[in-house]
Amino acid sequence: MRNLLLVAAVALSTTGCGIIYKQPIYQGNLIREDAVSKLQVGQSKQQVNALLGTPSVPDPFHAQRWDYTASQRVDRLGRTEVKNFTVYFENDAVTRWEGDYFPANDKALAQQTVRQFGRNLAKDKKKGR
Repeated sequence: MRNLLLVAAVALSTTGCGIIYKQPIYQGNLIREDAVSKLQVGQSKQQVNALLGTPSVPDPFHAQRWDYTASQRVDRLGRTEVKNFTVYFENDAVTRWEGDYFPANDKALAQQTVRQFGRNLAKDKKKGR
């Protein structure tokens, strides 16, 4: 009984200290930098959809504006960093865009996952020789 109480006390104290690992969470649209560089004034909604994907926030009151929102939990305390990228249309053609996005997150995410979880495939044994 004493050991059980000791284990419970240690478990409760470590959860309050933030020692337990919390995985970073990415939500929303991760927009690629090369896709934004291909945006041009006068492009249709279909072309923007092909480049950036569907907007994460469809706004029924502003049909001529597409909002792409992405968030990232940056630390163990649950603080989040939010980026908004907005494309404006007039008569279904791009007039301008503004905002911010995570430009290199897809590459950084791929590198971090290998570092955190290891490779999914076994290494080629012939390659090392």
